Amino acid sequence: MAYESIPLTEDIHIDQLYTVHYFEYRSDFSYPGERHNFWEFQCVDKGSAKVQTDDDVHILNRGQVIFHRPNEFHNLTAVGQTAPNIVVISFECSSPCMEFFEKRILTLSDTERNLIGMIIAEARRCIASPLNDPYLQKMEIKKDSLFGSQQLILLYLQELLISMIRRHTLPQVSMPVNRLPVPKNGSDIYNKIIFYLEEHIREFVTIEDICHDNLIGRSQLQKLFREQHQCGIIEFFTEMKVEFAKQLIRENQLNFTQISDFLGYSSIHYFSRQFKKVTGMTPSEYSTSIKARSEQKH
Repeated sequence: MAYESIPLTEDIHIDQLYTVHYFEYRSDFSYPGERHNFWEFQCVDKGSAKVQTDDDVHILNRGQVIFHRPNEFHNLTAVGQTAPNIVVISFECSSPCMEFFEKRILTLSDTERNLIGMIIAEARRCIASPLNDPYLQKMEIKKDSLFGSQQLILLYLQELLISMIRRHTLPQVSMPVNRLPVPKNGSDIYNKIIFYLEEHIREFVTIEDICHDNLIGRSQLQKLFREQHQCGIIEFFTEMKVEFAKQLIRENQLNFTQISDFLGYSSIHYFSRQFKKVTGMTPSEYSTSIKARSEQKH
């Protein structure tokens, strides 16, 4: 029997990757703007931002993404009280289907948000340059980058672009009720616990509190979060608190002691230790680094 291969068409091909950035801006940050001969998209992961292009001014909210075609001017300014987190990915792509993204602002689906998260995760595994420098013009690859990380960035980026084009161009067909996918075991209780932690972010919470209030056993709780996040529930809650603290620092409305009190820490010293354990910096060092990036010029 003689087998014959079939050629597979690449509708989207990424020719070059220029930047993968995840920025945590201060609430008063303003990027002066630029234009370059490759594609770029800006995605708001938290807060809101104003983006000016050659043609218009846009306000982007959480979960929205704007594409800039090659040589299109674009800048970015934080707006509102919440310090924004912004994802910026720039790349070269000559595929004709990229015309779809011209002058487009799209709202990401959960799948697309996850793909962006996976791009950022793989970038941290293989890129030596900091991902939080908005003025970095050339990334450096780690000498000991994890096997496959560079390729996965390209694959996830291509999948992201394909997903957005499909979702906005193909007819929407409702799935029959009897064929709806069944949620994975634990997803309902997981979402319930995440909501519980968000509601109690300003309090001191123990494992016993979480188990009691959510009717879940300690071993089941720990197993659930180790499967989802590769860490225990209290470590996860600490990281949530620190992420909130970073946002409050960038908004520049409270001092460190007030932030410590606001998030339910017993002392400013304990807060500082937990903050450094998660970020590698003290709150003061983090604030200084954010301020320096905000004031940096080309």
